Amino acid sequence: MAVCWKLAAWTAIAASLGLLSCCRVAWCEATRTRGRASHAGLEVEQGGGEDDDPLSHERVKRGWVWNQFFVVEEYTGTEPLYVGKIHTDSDEGEGNIKYTISGEGAGSIFIIDELTGDIHATERLDREEKTSYTLRAQARDRASNDPLEPESEFVIKVQDINDSEPKFLEGPYIGSVAELSPIGTSVMKVTASDADDPTYGSSARVIYSVLDGERFFTVERSTGVILTAVADLDRETQDRYELVVKATDMAGQMGGLSGSTTVTIVITDVNDNPPRFAQKMYQFSVSEGAVVGTSVGRVIATDADMGDNTDMSYLIKDQDGGELFKVATDTDTQEAIITIKKPLDYESKRTHNVVVEAVNKHVDPRFVDLGTFRDQTIVRVSVSDTDEPPIFLPAEGAVLEVLEDASLGALVGLVTARDPDVENTPVRFSIDQSTDQEGIFHIDPVSGAITLGEILDRETAGWHNITVTAVEADNQAMVSHSAVSIRILDVNDNPPELAMPYEASVCEDAKPAQLIHTISVVDRDEPQTGHRFFFTLAPEAPSNPHFTLWDVKDNTAGIRTQRSGFNRHQQSVYFLPILVVDSGPPSLSSTGTLTIHVCGCDAEGAIQSCSASAYAVSSALSPGALIAMLVCILILIVLVLLILTLKRHRKGQRMSEDEEDMRDNVIKYNDEGGGEQDTQAYDMSALRNLYDFPENKSGDAGAESLRPLPKWFQARGASGVDGGPAADYSLFKGYIRKKVEQADGDLSVPPYDSFQTYAFEGSGSPALSLSSIHTLSTGSEQDFSYLSDWGPRFRQLAGYYAPGQVEVEGS
Repeated sequence: MAVCWKLAAWTAIAASLGLLSCCRVAWCEATRTRGRASHAGLEVEQGGGEDDDPLSHERVKRGWVWNQFFVVEEYTGTEPLYVGKIHTDSDEGEGNIKYTISGEGAGSIFIIDELTGDIHATERLDREEKTSYTLRAQARDRASNDPLEPESEFVIKVQDINDSEPKFLEGPYIGSVAELSPIGTSVMKVTASDADDPTYGSSARVIYSVLDGERFFTVERSTGVILTAVADLDRETQDRYELVVKATDMAGQMGGLSGSTTVTIVITDVNDNPPRFAQKMYQFSVSEGAVVGTSVGRVIATDADMGDNTDMSYLIKDQDGGELFKVATDTDTQEAIITIKKPLDYESKRTHNVVVEAVNKHVDPRFVDLGTFRDQTIVRVSVSDTDEPPIFLPAEGAVLEVLEDASLGALVGLVTARDPDVENTPVRFSIDQSTDQEGIFHIDPVSGAITLGEILDRETAGWHNITVTAVEADNQAMVSHSAVSIRILDVNDNPPELAMPYEASVCEDAKPAQLIHTISVVDRDEPQTGHRFFFTLAPEAPSNPHFTLWDVKDNTAGIRTQRSGFNRHQQSVYFLPILVVDSGPPSLSSTGTLTIHVCGCDAEGAIQSCSASAYAVSSALSPGALIAMLVCILILIVLVLLILTLKRHRKGQRMSEDEEDMRDNVIKYNDEGGGEQDTQAYDMSALRNLYDFPENKSGDAGAESLRPLPKWFQARGASGVDGGPAADYSLFKGYIRKKVEQADGDLSVPPYDSFQTYAFEGSGSPALSLSSIHTLSTGSEQDFSYLSDWGPRFRQLAGYYAPGQVEVEGS
């Protein structure tokens, strides 16, 4: 199939064999055989344009592809727009060929002349809605409607025109930039979209410009990036700007379309402003009686910045003001709170000038050249006078000293106080009794002289702390207190004593001059120069031939032997009196006794025994005898353990035998209980189990007829109470006989040679029988009618012993 296109100029289309043919709409039929390749098929002609020389073989640049039509969008003519023509080689112009098309828009948007093959567009096309249409052409025999050639597919492309203006799809825009930013700082980027074809012409090529606000900001033409145009943007002067940015297509050429948007640029804050006090001086007044921590006043410095850039701290710059006042920052209001640091005194100074400085917390180093970011003001504080209580001198309290041997009424010291408001105002003193409950000290109410009321003892209490009260004589409400500490000075009134009752030991074979013990002393006194003690033997033992005393000169002394050959049999204990003297003054002394025991020691000098009797025993017994005694003791212990073990073993065997056979056991209850209806007093199962016998293991036929013992006490007719026959005990006799036969036939149990009766004590017993069953069977004349008066629990028992009365009562 060959296709020929008609354009504004004749264009050549090369066939697959390299031949070139040109065809024109007016006479394409006449030249078809000359300019067509050997391919038979449909021809397609593109409509529109002027004719050129058909014989020209000049090479022309072609922008078309083999099977494409082009149609301009937004056609506004009244007639259908001619798109092109299809033609087949077999069409001889006789009208027997019918041309048809199918596919997208066929029959609605695009129609074809069946006879000529001309294609027209009947609707206005929009490339922004659909860029191309794919159709199929078919040549058929008009008579038979048979296809003459295979279907051929072709495309109709909608050619773009500049009919869409640029649009800012994300507008309006909001951006921000810091104040004082340099020129050319990027603020933000805006983007406009053009629906036209970006690959065809300049219809979609957009450039940007600023319509309003170009004094402060510019925009890059091709990218849409907004930049600062000045370097002095000041947020405090203007905190936002409104720009109008325009986007124009066709690269800004004449006839291009445009769109615009609004851009809001917010100027953000930087710390470029220092704090400023509104006044250079603030005045406040405070009473001298105000306590520490009282607020004097508040001042505030303002900062034109915002946010964290306004955070500031306050300082007191002068030294005098810093000693009496302190300043803190209220984080909520950014105010400086001035408070009292130390008590104020109207009489000392009535006016204080405090220099307060405000400093920015967050200083931007980029703007340090703009100046210091701090400011100062003076806060003048006037102190007003108030009536104050007396003041003690010294104010922190007095420390007095007195000897512990001072006599009653001796002067301890003097306390003074004055009225700070008026000179020579009389002041009265007293001691707080809660601090001197024993009344050891007295004070003169006028002079403040403290004297002794009791004898002192430093060893009992070395310090006394009392509180002295001072009151204005003319105004009892003005009261002040001061702590007075009284130190009791030591005098040497306690003799030195041995630190403990010392006891020493000496070996019998000790050598002369051997140190056997060291002693030390204690003294309750505390001389200022320290203790110094002297040791000597007491006068009652000046010529002791056994031991000597050696003063070590460090407040300790050593005891040494003076001879050898001690014998504990001759003398086992020595008492050595020691005299201890302190350095005074005056020097005091005491005598202590050192007890020395004579002991037997081994070759290394280790003490073995210090008792004379133990020595005698040990010397009388040889080591062999001692070993023999120990062996005998061990043998006796083993024998005792064996006997105890055997007894326990036999007892265990007897207990196991008793547990295995319970037939001959008697179950006895010593408690009376509450009768038959009281089943909680003891375990009834033990009695009931007496009648549960095992089955006959020998397999006797007579065992099948055995049955449990009947409850004879429930069969009241057995006793003849209701007038029936007398009780028949043959049932019991038969029951016992069968049980005996069963036991005789059971080879699994040992034989029994006797039959024991537990219900009868014997005819020879003076106490006779105590069985209630035997009493029932006798002709006793005892009256048991009182049993019916014992209540419901004894009603069953009363029925056995006084049945007639129970029946009468029951009726």
